[in-house]
Amino acid sequence: MSDLSLIVDTAKTLHERFGAAPEVAVVLGSGWAGAAQYVQDAQGIDYSELPAFQATSVEGHVSALTVGRMGAQRVAMLGGRKHTYENGDCASMAGALRSLKAWGVRLLLQTNAAGSLRPSMPPGTLMLITDHINAPQRSPLVGEPGNTRFVDMSAAYDPELVAHTRQLAVDKQIALGEGTYLWALGPQFETPAEIHMFAAWGADAVGMSTVPETILARHAGLRVLGISLMTNMAAGLSNEALTHSATLHQAQSSSAYAAQFLTDLIVSMAEVPSLHD
Repeated sequence: MSDLSLIVDTAKTLHERFGAAPEVAVVLGSGWAGAAQYVQDAQGIDYSELPAFQATSVEGHVSALTVGRMGAQRVAMLGGRKHTYENGDCASMAGALRSLKAWGVRLLLQTNAAGSLRPSMPPGTLMLITDHINAPQRSPLVGEPGNTRFVDMSAAYDPELVAHTRQLAVDKQIALGEGTYLWALGPQFETPAEIHMFAAWGADAVGMSTVPETILARHAGLRVLGISLMTNMAAGLSNEALTHSATLHQAQSSSAYAAQFLTDLIVSMAEVPSLHD
């Protein structure tokens, strides 16, 4: 079966199971899974039932899609993503994201756990992603045909929705950092020398996801918004050893805080006219 056939079948399955698509789809990264408990009238489906979706093997990620509403806003929540370091393929999320677009989703709201490069954003801080750096310079669009592969990334993170999120944080009196997220391939953590270089490039946070999905989403015509949860100071900026278990522990300790802001943000999306016209 061709990739296009998988996408068509997946979109059809989503429509048959859940009806019309919600405007908003959310990728739940490490530390963000708690937001799923706030979904009202929730219905779920495993990735294994969606032909174009790939399951993830990363601890803390659940390979299932939850659809429901938060306030007046309907939402689809992806319980995890396939990372490039799992299989070497930076286009592993292509089928899932293109299926969401084919179903009728308009916005991909990405969340992740990241290492902070700024003392002003200690662990537990949320950061609104305003831009990104593709450090490996790998693209999930390699091999795509036609001129649509030349995607404009000058405003990859939707300026209107960035401004909306910024204002929401002010209204809710939430400390929300802002900055540039750098994608490192992983799965090993970065060296102090690499972090020093990334800081010189202008990176504010570093992680092992999000950028390939943003490229794929923009190629598909989805709007993108991104928020990082700082789970550690990057290598060389503290005395703590970097481990995945420590990252998960910090993510879990900040989960309720992150989940509440994400819930408030999704609820507020019902008030954004351009998502509903």
